[in-house]
Amino acid sequence: MSTFKILCPTDFSECSLNALEYAAKLGEKYKAELIVFHVPNMEDYKKLFKQPKSDELDFVRQKMENLVAEVLLESKDKGLRSCVPVLKEGETVETIITYAKTNKIDLIVMGTEGINDIKTNFIGTKSSNVIGRAENDVLIVPRKVFFKPPRKFVYASDYLEEDKLAVQKVVEMAHFYDSEIDIVHVGTRVKAIDKALHQTMVEEIKPFIRYEKTSYVLKTFRDEVGLGLENYLLTAKGDILVTLSKKKSWFDQLFTKNISKKMSYFINKPLWVIKKV
Repeated sequence: MSTFKILCPTDFSECSLNALEYAAKLGEKYKAELIVFHVPNMEDYKKLFKQPKSDELDFVRQKMENLVAEVLLESKDKGLRSCVPVLKEGETVETIITYAKTNKIDLIVMGTEGINDIKTNFIGTKSSNVIGRAENDVLIVPRKVFFKPPRKFVYASDYLEEDKLAVQKVVEMAHFYDSEIDIVHVGTRVKAIDKALHQTMVEEIKPFIRYEKTSYVLKTFRDEVGLGLENYLLTAKGDILVTLSKKKSWFDQLFTKNISKKMSYFINKPLWVIKKV
């Protein structure tokens, strides 16, 4: 069985360091190889240092080494297989996506700042671009959401065939923490399904899951799906929102038009987007 690989991009901000904690904690459970990844913005470094490029990068490498040492001290004895630093120059999003694809990364864990201004309703452009373009699974961790063992996963489903495989990934993680899983179909007045059809869909997906702590929920909201999910996360006390990103899925309908704006619904919960099934 191949080693699970987690890629955690960092810019040394509080936001990205919080994501690194998530990555390390998950790495302990998956017995994973963790890659701490940095794409230097050389223009920013030039403003900070009046030194040759090699000296600037030496400073960054030392910061990376210090981060890795802290992670290994905390997590190596708890199951994390390894932690290594990788420094790559380039355009940030493209470099992350290319590295993840080339190195067959299982999960990208990234931080996001949350809403910078309540009026603008925008968050983490880099994070949303990685979600939109990466072929790998992505877990987005808001800055002020600190790691705790998840009590409940909320899987937003449109009952696609691929859900049967995607939910198995959620079950694997849920097993680590003895968590509950709520599989939620959120309908609207425009696109609603009746209870009989919902039950048929549930019976089709059940044999593929085989996890006792799984509930199947049908919700209908007057407003758009994103607001309905936000409401459900709050009332059901979900800890991580999970969704499958595939063509024709509700995820693409929900996020594609303005992913940064739509993601702002979920600033208080990590968002796990499953891309590979």
